[in-house]
Amino acid sequence: MTVVVDGESLTPEDVAAVAREGARIEISEDSRERIRESRARVEDVIDSGEPVYGLNTGFGELVDERIPSEEIEQLQLNLLRSHAAGAGRELTREEVRAMLVARINALVKGYSGIRETVVDHLVELCNEGVHPVVRSHGSLGASGDLAPLAHMSLVLVGEGEAVVDRHSVEADGESPTTERLSGADALAEIGLEPLSLQPKEGLALINGTQLTVGLAALAVVDGERAVRGADAAGALTIETTLGTTATADRAIHEVRPHSGQLESAEAIRELTAGSEIVEAHRNCDRVQDAYSLRCLPQVHGAVRDALAHLRDAVEIELNSATDNPLVFAGDRVDERASGTEDAAILSGGNFHGAPLALRLEYVRLALTDLAAISERRIDRLLNPNLQEDHLPPFLAADSGVESGYMIAQYTAASLVNELRSLGAASADNTPVSGGQEDHVSMSAQSALHARTAVENATQVVAAELVCGAQAADYADDAFETDDPLSLGVGTSAVYDLVREVVPSLEADRPVHTDVDQVAALLARGLVDETLERAVDRSDAPDTVE
Repeated sequence: MTVVVDGESLTPEDVAAVAREGARIEISEDSRERIRESRARVEDVIDSGEPVYGLNTGFGELVDERIPSEEIEQLQLNLLRSHAAGAGRELTREEVRAMLVARINALVKGYSGIRETVVDHLVELCNEGVHPVVRSHGSLGASGDLAPLAHMSLVLVGEGEAVVDRHSVEADGESPTTERLSGADALAEIGLEPLSLQPKEGLALINGTQLTVGLAALAVVDGERAVRGADAAGALTIETTLGTTATADRAIHEVRPHSGQLESAEAIRELTAGSEIVEAHRNCDRVQDAYSLRCLPQVHGAVRDALAHLRDAVEIELNSATDNPLVFAGDRVDERASGTEDAAILSGGNFHGAPLALRLEYVRLALTDLAAISERRIDRLLNPNLQEDHLPPFLAADSGVESGYMIAQYTAASLVNELRSLGAASADNTPVSGGQEDHVSMSAQSALHARTAVENATQVVAAELVCGAQAADYADDAFETDDPLSLGVGTSAVYDLVREVVPSLEADRPVHTDVDQVAALLARGLVDETLERAVDRSDAPDTVE
């Protein structure tokens, strides 16, 4: 699998393919030409001798310090060394790869002024399984994700550390292994020499939003999977608690036509289509279901809308030039710009992460609400004070002697509590660099929080699916019938998928494995694939009879 990187068309799904599936990166020829043209413009400006930020001056508060030509190369190297000041846990393999492909795509737009060999080195790191050791904290989201990108870039000059996928460089068919090496040894493993950075290259490598947008791209993919999984879990809960699907009737949602709400309502209709369980109690005397069932389309739909809002920003950001300064052709800028007749270098603020940070906060809140409503449905499946009569307390086969899935709700409550306790990182501001950088976005912290929100919400939804599948095993006890009643076309498919990895609970056992197995199905997109095969969208009913 190959992802062609051209600076214009990278998607969140492409990022996930590189980060998780080992897709190889290929640079388009048009992009290579833009890189060469941009570098030629930088060299023209250098030859002019004019002081230009990022080429021959200091950085941040030291912007007025002019650097002699014989020290410019050392300036770029010192920049990487001094900015590699991160703290906290090390980024995972997939997080590093997401950052790498995002940085490559930004550089190939041709506004960064670097040499082609710099991009080729980054591509080789990714393609050959060399993953720089990057600390997770240190970025303020302006001037971009400086510290994490500096840790990543140190390997290019033979410094820092990297974790090398041995199977990627040896291709010998053995089980994959990894080894932690120095930057120089890691480059040697794949036949590369350390780079000697030229003017502008150190700054171009670390100035940008690529940790933020890489994590945000993964959050979009995973968050969308979580909300679709929550639709399935909620539909299964509605069926097994003898709720009504009439609340998903299209007529209700067309008079309040938020796009996400319409989509989630349609999902419930599709998932439960053909359900004999729903049909068997259609004329029962229950007037209304609890909000966690009745308002599912409205809540899940709002989460869908939040994720769509983030997706729009991520798709723009992935394909944007976000470092500083940027290199332009002279006829595109006014006469106040630094440069020569044929090239201009403009300082600006495209590295500021606010466009991502604010939407990441929105998604964090939305996923917290998704986890919260799912936890409430878990309680309705388990709680003997709320359950339907046919369900045993806590879905235990021998209640009292056994606790069944009781503690699964505890864990769900704990996960929701963690999300509710996360602060709004982007609301904070701490001036840095002697006051020169006096307003920052904290976008990387917002992205890390969003990752936590996705992971926790996925775990809670997985717990609901596990409990819903167990409740389905008791569904027939609610009716006087000799033949088993079927679930809906979609819920029966997801029930079967859950049962492939989680057997029915016939006696107490550690249940963390049950939830982890189903969370893995959600994270890998297997629930999505199963439902796509089971449900024909063209046959979705508009009205629930």
